[in-house]
Amino acid sequence: MKNEILRRLSALALGLALLLNAAPLPQAFAIEDDTDASSSDSADSTDTTDKTVVTTADNDPTVTAAAANAPALDATAALLVSPESDMVLYEKNADEKRYPASTTKIMTALLTLENVSDLSAVVTAEASDFENVTADSSNAGIKVGEQVTVKDLLYALMLPSANEAAYMLARHVGGSWEQFVDMMNERAAELGCTGTHFCNPCGLHEDDHYTTAHDLYLIAKEAMKDATFRDIVSTVQHRMAKTNLHEERIILTTNQLIFSSFQPWSYANCLGIKTGHTSQAGNCFVGYAEYGDAKLFSVVLGCSSSSKEYPTIAASFTDTKSLCQWGFKNFTSKTLARQGEEVTYTKVKLSTDTNQVILIAKNDLVSLLPRELDVKDLELQSDIPEEVAAPIKAGDTIGSVTYTYDGRDYGTVELVALNDISRSTVLFYADKLSSFFQSIVFKVLLLAAAAFFLLHIFTGLVFGGVRRRRRRRSSRSRYNDSTYQRRPRK
Repeated sequence: MKNEILRRLSALALGLALLLNAAPLPQAFAIEDDTDASSSDSADSTDTTDKTVVTTADNDPTVTAAAANAPALDATAALLVSPESDMVLYEKNADEKRYPASTTKIMTALLTLENVSDLSAVVTAEASDFENVTADSSNAGIKVGEQVTVKDLLYALMLPSANEAAYMLARHVGGSWEQFVDMMNERAAELGCTGTHFCNPCGLHEDDHYTTAHDLYLIAKEAMKDATFRDIVSTVQHRMAKTNLHEERIILTTNQLIFSSFQPWSYANCLGIKTGHTSQAGNCFVGYAEYGDAKLFSVVLGCSSSSKEYPTIAASFTDTKSLCQWGFKNFTSKTLARQGEEVTYTKVKLSTDTNQVILIAKNDLVSLLPRELDVKDLELQSDIPEEVAAPIKAGDTIGSVTYTYDGRDYGTVELVALNDISRSTVLFYADKLSSFFQSIVFKVLLLAAAAFFLLHIFTGLVFGGVRRRRRRRSSRSRYNDSTYQRRPRK
């Protein structure tokens, strides 16, 4: 009998092991760097570069260019980007912290436009607006007590780079210029700027006031989404309205690329954005240019006050022009995807209508590509689920696809469903039932039931054996009892 019990227990143990293997339990149940800006960014800091040595972009280790024959720039940091895809065409120390000078005012203008709905609102100049402004710095001739509209202050901020206008706008928007600076740093962080810290709204030098060429691109790109900002930065001259303390006046841009079309350094494709200069920052310029459908953002920082080509203007302008011309020459705008164009497909479940959904481009995708690169040579990197559940409506976003070549991204477009796909009620509830049977909850319940069943059998075997032994002992006891009447032998 003992052998029979052991045999049965072994069989049950084997069954339990197989069950556990088929339905595993979850594990819980299972037995510009931190380099000091003053040393890395200042034009007055030690520069070991021998600028008398003729270099090209090809032999400059600090330069990365997406096409050959890139220009050699005077700038200590530079960036050229196609905004449609955020593709970097040219960069030179683009993530190193630098002093931005008045390119800071791009952020000041952005925050003003984002937080002031009425540009006709009047701001009265206070003495505090001039406390941190040096007498020889750029200004618009605004006086204490003068009442100027927000819109005219924006023009004064971006064209002649008026520092008093920066402080007036900062106070108007933030309550105080100190609170406004906090807003500037918060907004920079929201835009993805990782190497930026502002100390004032105008860009006058402070050791802890810095940014990077890449961060300035992010800020400028966001600002250029605003139509008013675009109008302002592309303006050569603006007529400020008469105020309580000043007659009507004309203010002029400091952007020499658009100031006069008759000058040899002018650049018709340039549509802004902002100049900057301090002795510590050198000459800086954040630019935007268009050529046909192609668009480019450029940033140059730490340029000389005199260019090699035209000694009367800063190298920041000639560097910008050279960069953009090179970009438009070597890259061309091409359509990677058209709205409604079939791109790919993915599987569909829970529908009897079809087992797949066709995915189309949500919108047109235009990007700058090297002129020699054909669109058909691009590789598609899909980010879509392997299967989607019905119901699906036409236009539902399913995923996206990125066009790449040789490890470089040229643009991403969202993919949407081409048509409606209905859901089968039968398949839906069958899937729910199947999901339940495959769920952890079901497996835990199943194992609990199996364990209870096995325990019941084990208990029955053990206690059943005990009862049988008791019956046998009881029988033997009765047999051996002296009062037991034995049948006589014949």
